Amino acid sequence: MNGSEFIVKTLEAHGVTHVFGIPGAKIDSMFVALADSSIELVLCRHEQNAAFMAQAIGRLTGTIGVCLGTSGPGTANFCTGLATATTEGDPVLAIGGEVPIDDRYKHSHQSLNAVDLMKPVTKFAASALSVHDLPEVLGNAIRTAEQSRRGACFLGLPKDVGLAECNDCSPPEAFGHPIPMGGASMNTIRTAMERINQLSRPMLLLGLQASEPSCSEALQRYVKHSGLPYCATFQGPGGWVAPEQFVGRVGLFRNQPADELMAVADGIICIGFDAVEYDPLIWNSGNPRPLVHVDVQPSDQDQAYLPQFELIGDLGETLTLLTQIDPPNIDQNFTLLSEKKAKELETTMNEGAAMTGTPIHPLRVLHELRQVITPQTTLALDMGSHSIWMCRYMPVEHARQILISNGQQTLGVALPWAMATKIVRPDDPVIAISGDGGFLFSGVELETATRIGSRFVQLIWDSRSYDMVAFQEQAHYGRTAGVQLGAYDVVKFAEAFGCKGYSINKADELAQTLREALNQTVPALIHIPIDYSDNLELMQHVHQSFIH
Repeated sequence: MNGSEFIVKTLEAHGVTHVFGIPGAKIDSMFVALADSSIELVLCRHEQNAAFMAQAIGRLTGTIGVCLGTSGPGTANFCTGLATATTEGDPVLAIGGEVPIDDRYKHSHQSLNAVDLMKPVTKFAASALSVHDLPEVLGNAIRTAEQSRRGACFLGLPKDVGLAECNDCSPPEAFGHPIPMGGASMNTIRTAMERINQLSRPMLLLGLQASEPSCSEALQRYVKHSGLPYCATFQGPGGWVAPEQFVGRVGLFRNQPADELMAVADGIICIGFDAVEYDPLIWNSGNPRPLVHVDVQPSDQDQAYLPQFELIGDLGETLTLLTQIDPPNIDQNFTLLSEKKAKELETTMNEGAAMTGTPIHPLRVLHELRQVITPQTTLALDMGSHSIWMCRYMPVEHARQILISNGQQTLGVALPWAMATKIVRPDDPVIAISGDGGFLFSGVELETATRIGSRFVQLIWDSRSYDMVAFQEQAHYGRTAGVQLGAYDVVKFAEAFGCKGYSINKADELAQTLREALNQTVPALIHIPIDYSDNLELMQHVHQSFIH
């Protein structure tokens, strides 16, 4: 057994079923080892997309997604995907080939200090400098990726280490096991809840960690037990937790119905919240109310986010312990206000049904999507104006039903995420949504999708611009710059890769086209000319000059 075969057997023992990547001379021993493995190789068109696919596997399963690339540019191309995964709590193991150890300090072909490159975008980055180091480096990488707030890790594999004999290594199944965590201290929980129970207008803010499927049941029990109104970040779990208590999502701009409720709340319990999702400077500046931080790790120190209590431990276990504490008594006027805000949200969501014409208004697209989405459907969102409309006004029914890059706000994720989602949830419908700009960041992976037999629907909201930048420039400077794009034929593009393509000419065509596309046996692309004329309303009544 050589080093690469040891890695593959360790991944098998860890439950890995798919690996995403592109071969090269410095990493080809891994591809040869995979040829004799139960793990399925998904050969990609770009390493960045391989990292995105691994990230989606990690987000949906809670265990590492794995990507492989060769030395030099192959490894460097991982950076965007790994930065996105680490920022947004998704476990990924990236394995990058390296030049042989004897060439490590030479200016040789594809030489690169990959570890230093990867340290800022990962939780752990190290090279195995001998085959005897390999098990420890691999095991620690896997464990680090999956522990606490999850993220990406990098293993550098010199070519000669991958080929070296590893027969005296410990068994592969001995490495990489995560350590279960307990809940937060019960004494701390009681103290925190005694303070919260003195309040009359507390509420909950649910963040990305709260959308973990593994804690869904415990979260539902606690939220319903508390009786508190709650909002969620764009990557948070949404209304399915307790629909009658949900007042909407918050993010980017402080002008949502839920923001108004947060502004008058006299205390907030933040569950699984990371400041990268919604800067506390926007929603908590100058407010002396108590905050309770419930998470798997302590919060970063932030002048606008200094929790009075931090309940740190396994999130499901902590939520179960919280359910044992009597809930606070809520002021009736605060309850009535939360109900009013929820109705405002519902009213806006329902406006789309009556919107006609071309280009098509975002709310009309959302209305038609709601008619075809089932409780099992997953929506993979790219970043752009469409993602703001979707996150504000698209209801969800289960954990991680909507996938979004709410930390790095990375373009190009929707298509590779849809492909990976179809691997994890092969029997469920998957719909990817991109703008015309973001789609072409990863559109070449349609060839990969057809080759592996993937089925999903890709919507392309076409404004011929980078519109999320455009409307913020317009609000900030009174004009736009550097945002205009050209047109391309989505139908021909789809057909070139063996996919099915559609182009919408009027709003009334959307319903039938969506149903037909969902029944295709190949990926289906739907081109939608979009009316973004109301986008400035997304920033209406913003309470500060904060611009992303």
